[in-house]
Amino acid sequence: MILYRLNTIGHIVKGNSSSVIMNQLRKLSHLHLIKQRAYVDGKWVGASTEKVFQVSNPANGEILSEIPDMNEKDVEAATKAALTAFKKWSNIRPYDRSKLMRNWFDLMVKNQETLAQIITLEGGKPYAESVAEVNYGNSYIEFYAEEAKRINGEIISGTQPTKQYFVTSNPIGVVGLITSFNFPLAMITRKLSAALAAGCTCIIKPSTDTPLTALAMAELAHQAGIPKGVVNVITGSHGSNASIVGYLCSNPDVKGISFTGSVEVGKIINERCAPNIKRVCLELGGNAPFIVYNSANVANAVQSAISSKFRCSGQACVAPNRFLVQDGIYDCFIENLLVEIGKLKMGDGSHKDVKVGPLINVAQVEKIRHLVEDAVSKGANVLIGGRKAPLVGDLFYEPTVITDIRETMHIYREEIFGPVISILKFRTEEESLLVANQTDLGLAGYIFSGDINQIFRVSKELEVGMVGVNEGIISAAEIPFGGIKSSGIGREGGHHGLREFLDYKYICVGNLN
Repeated sequence: MILYRLNTIGHIVKGNSSSVIMNQLRKLSHLHLIKQRAYVDGKWVGASTEKVFQVSNPANGEILSEIPDMNEKDVEAATKAALTAFKKWSNIRPYDRSKLMRNWFDLMVKNQETLAQIITLEGGKPYAESVAEVNYGNSYIEFYAEEAKRINGEIISGTQPTKQYFVTSNPIGVVGLITSFNFPLAMITRKLSAALAAGCTCIIKPSTDTPLTALAMAELAHQAGIPKGVVNVITGSHGSNASIVGYLCSNPDVKGISFTGSVEVGKIINERCAPNIKRVCLELGGNAPFIVYNSANVANAVQSAISSKFRCSGQACVAPNRFLVQDGIYDCFIENLLVEIGKLKMGDGSHKDVKVGPLINVAQVEKIRHLVEDAVSKGANVLIGGRKAPLVGDLFYEPTVITDIRETMHIYREEIFGPVISILKFRTEEESLLVANQTDLGLAGYIFSGDINQIFRVSKELEVGMVGVNEGIISAAEIPFGGIKSSGIGREGGHHGLREFLDYKYICVGNLN
């Protein structure tokens, strides 16, 4: 059989269907949720052009699957399906929507091991991290299955006795959900669960690097009985992403876009949605400060630094970026940090005891290499790491600690998105806040202190949307996740996350006796 194939950088290759790929799929046959088709209108479909692209394991380069490389025509079909489904889904009783979502949650829990294995295979995460992501992601489905029953209206007391004021809410319509590679399950459930609870229908565009998790989730939603057209998954290569996302932004039938990714792409999406005054929720980059004061519990601060910085190999928007350590405990913090980093094992995430997996692709490895080399050339000091790890794999970079960071270095200003800790020493609280807020980004920030007065002062002054106090892992289904400044618009999670998918209607009834 002759196929037109696209590799992950979008170059067309014509050739025979690879026996290597078929052998790999046979090896993975026990992972029954791995799909080779996109999901549109309740059916598993290929691209209209029959083009496909390859999904590979970043830990070893093995090809995992070939899936459809779709285009605007395919997105149009998904949009029509979602628009048709919306007429019914939006009018289903919230209790019935809740039951279907609960069915989906139960299947996700039942298949959590398989889902975790898929996340590790396509994203490179250590298996324990993948299991944690499945549990975390599933908590959004459970939360919003219940929240669907609590979307209530209001009766507002007015000043005029002959009038009564009511407020109701309605789902906004078809929404496009565009996600990044680093949390391929949780990032989708955080958006999708809220949208479904509100009564919206969805078109999901997962990352080119990690689409298999999204397709597995769609299969379980299908098994749960969620009606056709309510959930659609469109897949595409890096070369197709711009046209797919562009269509979702420009089509007036798509009423909202929820995007997680870079600031640069977020700005483009915002501009493309503006002509249609489209609802936009943007969760963009971060440059999180991690401030350790003299009164902090150093052991807790170090363990929190390890857990928050090195999960997903540092590829998390809320990962600490700039470590600010007060002069009184500076040496003690670094000494303990280096000991703990020395215990971290790099490798294929499917192997036991591995704590740090690969970066997602070559571009990300090169970005980290450039940031470190630039910092060293300008006077930074590498205490541990600072190199690629080719003996482990092509996409691995050693856990790294750099000190003597200055404003002239790119690593001072840019989001690292990798396993690199950059440390600055400070003397006063005022100095720490000045440095912490010296950025256009404001997603998350972390404070470690034993002084309760200082905790409340600094929490108030930090220019971020989320603050972790003596804690490095802060995400939860119940809380509003999001940032300020250039880190985004809107919130995901908690009851706040529903607002992104609802329109509010005010009704005035007059001439009452």
